[in-house]
Amino acid sequence: MKKLIQPLFILVSLLLTVLASADEGSDTLEFKNDDQRSQYQRLTEELRCPKCQNQNIADSNAPIAKDLRNEVHRLILEGGNEDQIVNFMVERYGNFVVYKPKFDTSTYLLWLGPAVIALLGLMIVILSARKKREVSSDGSAELSREEKSQLSNILSEDEK
Repeated sequence: MKKLIQPLFILVSLLLTVLASADEGSDTLEFKNDDQRSQYQRLTEELRCPKCQNQNIADSNAPIAKDLRNEVHRLILEGGNEDQIVNFMVERYGNFVVYKPKFDTSTYLLWLGPAVIALLGLMIVILSARKKREVSSDGSAELSREEKSQLSNILSEDEK
């Protein structure tokens, strides 16, 4: 009986250790109502983890993401709305923490840059097409009388 108790004790200890470590990664947060819970879920999916870069804080296992989730939870319970919470996070971590930064003087290039590049590309295509059209419709593409006679001489020599 004594030989059976020791392995059983070790097995139970290992199981408890595994269960404790598995529970460490999950957040068990309490909310006053379902609106707060859905607000929390939206915000944690919209906010980016500063460490993981292209992963939101809802999906990240990084310690800073857990801290951010707890901070979002605290701010929601204090009655903060989504804009207030996002502004708080941006003030603290910069525009990087949001996937869609607001349009202001520090982000205008981010928002307008692709449109400017597309317009420049379109202008280049239009200008090059016009130049090609002008060259093909220009009278200078025709052969002069002297060039025509030289061409006839060359062709007649080749036939001989």
